[in-house]
Amino acid sequence: MAPKNLQEVLDASKGAVDLLRNSQIGSYIYPVVPADFQNWIKEQTAWRQTAVLYDQSHHMDNLFLKGPDAIKLITATAINSTATFPVNKAKQYVPTTESGHVIGDGILFHEAEDEYVYVGRSPAANWLLYHGETGGYRDLDITVDRRSPSRPYGHPVTRQYYRFQIQGPAAWQVIEKLNGGALEQLKFFNMSTMAIAGTTVRTLRHGMAGAPGLEVWGPYADHDRIRDAIVEAGAEFGLVPVGSRAYPSNTLESGWIPSPLPAIYTGEAERGYREWLPADGYEATGTLAGSFVSGNIEDYYLTPWELGYGSFVKFDHDFIGRDALQKIDPAAQRKKVTLAWDAEDVTSIFASLFNVDGPSYKFFDLPLANYGSANYDSVVDADGTVVGYSMFTGYSANERRALSLATIDPNVPEGTELKVVWGEPNGGTAKAAVEPHVQTEVRAVVSPVPYSTVARATYHGGWRTNYQSA
Repeated sequence: MAPKNLQEVLDASKGAVDLLRNSQIGSYIYPVVPADFQNWIKEQTAWRQTAVLYDQSHHMDNLFLKGPDAIKLITATAINSTATFPVNKAKQYVPTTESGHVIGDGILFHEAEDEYVYVGRSPAANWLLYHGETGGYRDLDITVDRRSPSRPYGHPVTRQYYRFQIQGPAAWQVIEKLNGGALEQLKFFNMSTMAIAGTTVRTLRHGMAGAPGLEVWGPYADHDRIRDAIVEAGAEFGLVPVGSRAYPSNTLESGWIPSPLPAIYTGEAERGYREWLPADGYEATGTLAGSFVSGNIEDYYLTPWELGYGSFVKFDHDFIGRDALQKIDPAAQRKKVTLAWDAEDVTSIFASLFNVDGPSYKFFDLPLANYGSANYDSVVDADGTVVGYSMFTGYSANERRALSLATIDPNVPEGTELKVVWGEPNGGTAKAAVEPHVQTEVRAVVSPVPYSTVARATYHGGWRTNYQSA
């Protein structure tokens, strides 16, 4: 009998690590949006030099929470404080398991009195949905609008919302032209409205590309009309629509790790959740990739501090994972960094494509080199000791470097040269996105996060880094 839920999938497998490392789901797709509008180098360059339009309408779940109990559910599952969460504010939402390990993260929008929308990957949406359904919240209405299919094969695709971002140094000029006049520059993660093409749209002050910008959203039926108006208004300021190929690589510069493994595959406290999750969902079919291999799936779990979310942890409320987090020494936790990869070593990876005598190294795709839903490459020191994981890898044309986001031992100082083990052992796993290859080591220098100087100077302190502006 075919498994009916994640727990049954795990029970029938050789273990969570083997299951996820050999998933056949294929590469992680940012769906529907065309791969390129110009080319990925010009699109990357535009978010640093002019302005860009990101179409975020398709690659994230939207979870709608309504009713007086919505904030009770959020409070009971978030490491974040909800003591101050007024209408027209947003928060980075981070839930943990009973053991204090991160499940995922996303943005919570407080859109109206007792109305919230979570936007992000499925693991945190599923956690909210499960506890909303099973936690006895009587005054809660909760519905989900799942991300678009990874491979729609030409079939119609629709969502409840379109969601765009206008970013880059010239973004505000585009925004005020669209609005027909000056628009107040709200503080980070504050919400308001503006006019586009005669329509009032919701806005969130953001800064994903390292400079002030806005996220705008509204009914999906308006998608094409609003998008066309933004592109037309932005033309004189050099605005470039960004395709799905370049879009996810912007986080290499801004410093957000979007894809930790959800820490839900073990733990008796999470058994009910695993029995609730489907057998064909994100958690059961996602891919675990990279050179780091452990037979214990818990070795892949991460605490909030290891992902740069330590400043979010507030013990002013009861929440799942609170007791475990209170016992953790934050100073002993790994820290989030950027790794700047050595150009000569990266060039040797590309050179192996043309070396008929081998060796063949793991294909390094451009601009994003990840080949799993969650990526864990070993980071080793001069003695070969594993000191962390490299978790999101690619190339920045703005920095003219291969970069990765990593979490490493706290005593490794900035400027240290480490090595990333690139490629999987024993010729590679059976994953659909893995070809036969041999491993190689790439020198990499421990660098600040965010790597972009613009991002370090303008992002809200404590969100993607603990950087404090002077």
